[in-house]
Amino acid sequence: MKKKEKKQKITYIDDGRTIADMSNVSGGSRWYKQGTSSSFGDIWQTYWGATKMMIKPTLVAVGFIVAAFLIVSLLFWIM
Repeated sequence: MKKKEKKQKITYIDDGRTIADMSNVSGGSRWYKQGTSSSFGDIWQTYWGATKMMIKPTLVAVGFIVAAFLIVSLLFWIM
């Protein structure tokens, strides 16, 4: 039989700070610092396309919430 190797236990050190210092961490996306090469029209078309896609699902969700509210209010109004 093979013996299982023990995993090395990780030791965490609490230095009393609530937030870790991330100032020396490098990498990641820097597009927010450099800006974008897209025109306002491209950005607007993307935004409006996404908004148009979500109008129907949003209305359906709001409809379900309104229907549930009306049913519950009618039940409590009758009692």
